[in-house]
Amino acid sequence: MNFRPAIKFCSQCGSATEQAIPSDGDTRLRAMCTGCGMVHYQNPLNVVGCIPVTDDGRILLCKRNIEPRWGKWTLPAGFMELDETTSQGAARETDEEAGADIEMGRLFSVISVPRVAQVHLFYCARLRSETLNPGYETIEARLFQPADIPWDELAFRTVSITLQRYLEDRAAGSIQVHNIDLT
Repeated sequence: MNFRPAIKFCSQCGSATEQAIPSDGDTRLRAMCTGCGMVHYQNPLNVVGCIPVTDDGRILLCKRNIEPRWGKWTLPAGFMELDETTSQGAARETDEEAGADIEMGRLFSVISVPRVAQVHLFYCARLRSETLNPGYETIEARLFQPADIPWDELAFRTVSITLQRYLEDRAAGSIQVHNIDLT
């Protein structure tokens, strides 16, 4: 399944594009402008988020107030913006979705999802306060004991896998970085 919509017009000059392989040694079909020759590259989007955890081990989840997957639970995460690092984006998304004050930790998981042209990056994070102020994208932000995580109500497979790996690592006493390909 090709998730990427075709680029039909050049963003530089407005001319139509055609699918062709650039002559610069590239090996993939690209949208190439028939007017000015500009090559339009389409690359995956980065989704950045974190696993916010209290000192006593509860995990922050947010109930989505937007599609896709309205009403389902997720870790705070979203699309990375220009001019920010992945960890800055994860912190911003956590503030926007949960109004949570966190101390950002290290990278925990990198999950490639080629079917939807995305890469999901999750960081470990420590909640500095249990005061939450969810934004408009969130119906409810709540702290869950690991045994109470609503596994059947999680919004995304990447969130489920990240939480499973986090809890496995925590039980083993060694938090690792996980590189996962969802094909």
